[in-house]
Amino acid sequence: MAEQDWMTEVRAMVGREYGRVYAWDEVNAPMIRQWCEIMGVENPLYTDAAFAATTEYGAIVAPPAMLQAWCLEGLHPNNYPPGSTTENPYEVLRLMEGQGYQSVVAVNSDLTFERYVKVGEKLYYTTRLDAVGEQKTTALGTGYFVTLIMSFFSEKPGGNEKVGELLFRVFKFRPANAQPGADAPKTEAAPAAPKIKRPKPGVSDDTRFFWEGAAAGKLLIQRCKCCGTLRHPPGPVCTKCHSFEWDTVESAGKGSIYSFVVMHYPEVPPFDYPNPVGLIELDEGVRLIAGLVGVKRNEIAIGQRVQVEFQSFDDGELTLPLFRPVAP
Repeated sequence: MAEQDWMTEVRAMVGREYGRVYAWDEVNAPMIRQWCEIMGVENPLYTDAAFAATTEYGAIVAPPAMLQAWCLEGLHPNNYPPGSTTENPYEVLRLMEGQGYQSVVAVNSDLTFERYVKVGEKLYYTTRLDAVGEQKTTALGTGYFVTLIMSFFSEKPGGNEKVGELLFRVFKFRPANAQPGADAPKTEAAPAAPKIKRPKPGVSDDTRFFWEGAAAGKLLIQRCKCCGTLRHPPGPVCTKCHSFEWDTVESAGKGSIYSFVVMHYPEVPPFDYPNPVGLIELDEGVRLIAGLVGVKRNEIAIGQRVQVEFQSFDDGELTLPLFRPVAP
């Protein structure tokens, strides 16, 4: 099928609304408490009923960032409550996969909120295919940006009320280093594809010290000059005393794995997969996200001791602090 033909079909889908996906449970205090515990949120408005009763809300409310969690399917994929739509809001991605755009990477996800949701409310969301961009070529490959918008509502006897919105954008692409299939026509040897480099971090006046320290083999942590509080990620102001004065302290680079994920898909060059990434709690008391090296997936454990090591990539253009497990 010619590209203009299948893209006409894709663009005809823009604006389509997909039916409701319901939450399994009403907004409830135990789930709020567990979410706050896992995320390290200590605002008493979310967990202390006595305190919440003294506020303008009169009772416990759910953290706004928790909005999407209420309507997730749970452990098993597509296990939604009875009454939820059986439509597939990602059908446009399946159509693009059929034309060779089989890789996907999340670009951005933006949550907006109309108000707090309260204990006892029952939520659902609907999905709209908002946009399919023009063809773009990036370091990952050639493809299209696809934007979906999920609108969240609270069921009300007098009319359902919108409480928030989630914009989710992905890049659906043909990898730049994709290999032709076995049945592809034989052609003359094409010039070698350029080597894909690791994406470089965004460097600002607030973070420059960290990356310059890494290049010198030092793990530097920002420190407030007034109260001595360490903070990471770096920022312009102390979150404790609000001072703008800061310096740095060199970490010993020792810590433990507070949490971790293992990335399997999508496979984005030039990273190796499976790709383990850890949330490291340094002995100095701050946490940072970094790659894990020298360990297999089934060997990673929460609380495991790790030590920083610095590795250079792309002929020395980029130096990253990575963490390797060490013997107890």
